[in-house]
Amino acid sequence: MNTRSSDITLFEFKSVGLNVLSFVPVTLDTTQLETALGEKIGRGQHFLSGSQLALDFDALPEIPTAIDVKAVIMLLQQFYLHAVACKGGNTAQQAAAREAGLIVLDSDSILTSAPGAAANSPAEEVVTPAPAAAAERNPALIITRPVRTGQQVYARGGDLIVTALVSAGAELIADGNIHVYAPLRGRALAGARGDTMARVFTTCMEAELVSIAGVYRTLDDSLPASIRSKPSQVYLDQDKLVIEALQGTN
Repeated sequence: MNTRSSDITLFEFKSVGLNVLSFVPVTLDTTQLETALGEKIGRGQHFLSGSQLALDFDALPEIPTAIDVKAVIMLLQQFYLHAVACKGGNTAQQAAAREAGLIVLDSDSILTSAPGAAANSPAEEVVTPAPAAAAERNPALIITRPVRTGQQVYARGGDLIVTALVSAGAELIADGNIHVYAPLRGRALAGARGDTMARVFTTCMEAELVSIAGVYRTLDDSLPASIRSKPSQVYLDQDKLVIEALQGTN
């Protein structure tokens, strides 16, 4: 029995949310970018490994050639990042990106910003991410053992809960919130993929560095006595990182 092709559904069009990070360079000099990327995320695997990127040309003053754009794409691949699209900029910049094989996104596309794309000062770097695309949260990752120096824990797509000591030199990363019910002495990076509503909570704030959605601050000995070693939280107030004591915990 023959089946008419009209009776068979060969494909469908479905709406999906973009899961793409925006990478906002101020130059396409690959030597400078390589140094900056190495300092920011290191040479090995990192919490953004495998992410798809859109090159955002809004902060780029130069008019690149397709060869320039391809060189940046290849550089990003060395850091386990995959440029698949571009956005912003002028017609000439977009034409070069298109020739280099990137998709040109319109201004309505939903993107989040890659941590470290812009800087205010050595102590605090600020990225202004667009609202992250709504996505289903994964269950919280719960760690009950101490996180030792040199260890990294990443809760992809959800919250991270640690009920033991986080040593100096350890790193906690979460796409959602970070809760540490013990001394926090290492680094804590919440909202790693652009969630500006994420927070860091700890019962004993002694962190080396804290970050929310790419806005970070190194603490060292700068914490006041009202916060150091006390129950505290970290959150964003617009683009300002706020660290304050938790009320009613003493």
